[in-house]
Amino acid sequence: MAQDTERTSMSADQSAHQESHEVVVHDRGAAIVQSDAFENPGLPPHRPRQTDLHPEKADRAERTVVWWFIASMLGAVIAIAAYIMVPIEQGDMASVRFNNLFLGLGIALSLLGIGLGGMHWARQLMSDHELVEERHLTRGSEPNRTRAVEIFKLGDEESGFSRRSLIRNTLIGAVALMPLPAVVLFRDLAPAGNAVDVLTHTMWKAGSRLALDPSGTPIKADDVTIGSAFHVIPAELAEMTHDEGYLDQKALASVLLVRLPLDRLNEQPDRAGWSYDGIVAYSKICTHVGCPVALYEQQTHHLLCPCHQSTFDVTNHAKVVFGPAKRPLPQLPITVDDEGYLVAQHDFTEPIGPSFFERLHYVDEEKHIPLSSAETETRA
Repeated sequence: MAQDTERTSMSADQSAHQESHEVVVHDRGAAIVQSDAFENPGLPPHRPRQTDLHPEKADRAERTVVWWFIASMLGAVIAIAAYIMVPIEQGDMASVRFNNLFLGLGIALSLLGIGLGGMHWARQLMSDHELVEERHLTRGSEPNRTRAVEIFKLGDEESGFSRRSLIRNTLIGAVALMPLPAVVLFRDLAPAGNAVDVLTHTMWKAGSRLALDPSGTPIKADDVTIGSAFHVIPAELAEMTHDEGYLDQKALASVLLVRLPLDRLNEQPDRAGWSYDGIVAYSKICTHVGCPVALYEQQTHHLLCPCHQSTFDVTNHAKVVFGPAKRPLPQLPITVDDEGYLVAQHDFTEPIGPSFFERLHYVDEEKHIPLSSAETETRA
């Protein structure tokens, strides 16, 4: 009997406990409200920082920020100086290690100085009052936009960007100097002389034999069958070593050689002498961003650049038929020598590769024959 009474009591307690956590369902669509939900505690009370209470500590924090920005500027200068004063010597790995060490330390200091200076500025000197702002998914009204401008001005006042001129000026100096190491490094990738001259002239010259890439085997006209495509370099290039600039010259002089049926070749009359018995040669360097145009489609006689899908029609002087490229591939005039080998008549008459502002000023006016139907550029 006592056990039944105890069991009944426990059941009543459990029922009461379940009722206290009961989920109340209101007849308002699918809304569900929990009876034990807690209130939003809100934000904690604002605690002023030492820099808010003591002006001398604020001045000290400002000097710290300035020194970090100065360190950033110094790091940029160190990186440039290290790149110039610690050159990499051919075959000397120690010079490579020292160059990378000092260059990396300078760039790291430049980036670290801006980062730490900005963090210290935000934590110690900018306003640190916590706010809650609702997100708006639509364009605000004109009064709200006007208010946003006022808030922006208020943020400028609270951060002290306009008022703390020393911090502002050192920050501007650090940001201005930070990209300079990258500018120096990337500029050094270009030739020391006139870069346009490098793109204008290649190893091709009158009488240069067309040779297979990379073996350097000269190609006879009879070797080129209809529908085939050959990756071609000047025969002289195969004799060069890497120390003599083999890769640089290959990047300029690479050519694709294709043979088409004569009835499919639509040549401009002035350029009819640039091919030989249906064999045409075009630069392999795409006129979009310089990728190798390495894919040939036999049925359509199209050359495809795999990088951005620029497509060139070989039957019409490699005119662009699709993709982002804006001009045809430069054509290499070819013929055969006394032994039946394919040879170049002369170099390209225009700079190869992507377009650039000065390109048309370096076209060979005596030998170049523009394509009236495909030439889309005009002189600046």
